[in-house]
Amino acid sequence: MTHPALFKLLQIGNLELANRIVIAPMCQYSAVDGCMTDWHLVHLGQLMLSGAALLTIEATAVLPEGRISYADVGLWNDETEAAMRRVLEGIRNCFDMPIGIQLSHAGRKASTDLPWNGGAQIPPGDIHGWQTEAPSAIPFEDSELPPSALTKADMVRIRSAFVAAAQRADRLGIQLVQLHAAHGYLLHQFLSPLSNQRVDEYGGTLENRMRFPLEVFDDVRSALPAEKPVSVRLSATDWVAGGWDLPQSIVFAKALEEHGCSAIHISSGGLHPAQEIPVGPSYQVPLARAIKAAVKMPVVAVGLITSYEQAEAIVGTGDADMIALARTVLYDPRWPWHAAAALGAHVKAPKQYLRSQPRQYSSLFTTTA
Repeated sequence: MTHPALFKLLQIGNLELANRIVIAPMCQYSAVDGCMTDWHLVHLGQLMLSGAALLTIEATAVLPEGRISYADVGLWNDETEAAMRRVLEGIRNCFDMPIGIQLSHAGRKASTDLPWNGGAQIPPGDIHGWQTEAPSAIPFEDSELPPSALTKADMVRIRSAFVAAAQRADRLGIQLVQLHAAHGYLLHQFLSPLSNQRVDEYGGTLENRMRFPLEVFDDVRSALPAEKPVSVRLSATDWVAGGWDLPQSIVFAKALEEHGCSAIHISSGGLHPAQEIPVGPSYQVPLARAIKAAVKMPVVAVGLITSYEQAEAIVGTGDADMIALARTVLYDPRWPWHAAAALGAHVKAPKQYLRSQPRQYSSLFTTTA
């Protein structure tokens, strides 16, 4: 039997991935003042046992005002770093899997309530609210308070915060840093003409709108060891006429590669409430395929990937180099185990769980100390 493409090794910088399955960053809205809690210990701990090749920590704010909600994880001071260290030490004491982190600033989509409370914007003055900031003073929803337009001094402050958070992640032994330029958050807001209407060198032309995200990338890349992978998550289209789109994304992806980007994770949408997304199985894979045709760095596809054969086809046909799981792996935290069994491959599992191996899948597991 041919070895499944989904379970082939992949090298990214100094990071060797045991297969092509990565766990996407997923916000848990369960932090206290930016500090991880016991929920993260349990949540990330179970995903460490999934058999995937890489676990990515949820969108982690580089500044308090960069949080999506008051319950978001952060990495901006010693307290948030210590809380994350406690969680990482706990899960690493149980199992070994490469860990990445997504660094983010929510921009105008910050200061919201928790999703299960409706997720509405919380205004400044409320105990859980603050003034948001963005490239331009344009709110996400017309009913929301507009963000403050960032000054150049503000942009320097935010760039420095990304660097400081990346350095903290490096101290924590995190093996990959991902910058969040998707889903309508700050770096995406600079890219899209729908949210960036600046008249200085950071707005207007595509080159100008890419400038700040590339500056953030360059600063983070320079602050980390050369062999440590730095990737980007990108919304390849706003799904809104006149907004950020695939041709612009291809230009940006090429620029990122020239600047030393290690991999790119292709998502879409999130910038504008008028988006019309053609949701369905693999609906974002064509975006990943187009980006992959334009760059040499590894490309990650994500979005309603649920079946093993579907994932194998995405990687096997060259549409993407990896697939990322989010809701799918929340529903089934052992999805990579089941994919290995279905496709005739194997995954690494803790020795405490070896007895669960079905007899008909005698080569499913490899052991680990």
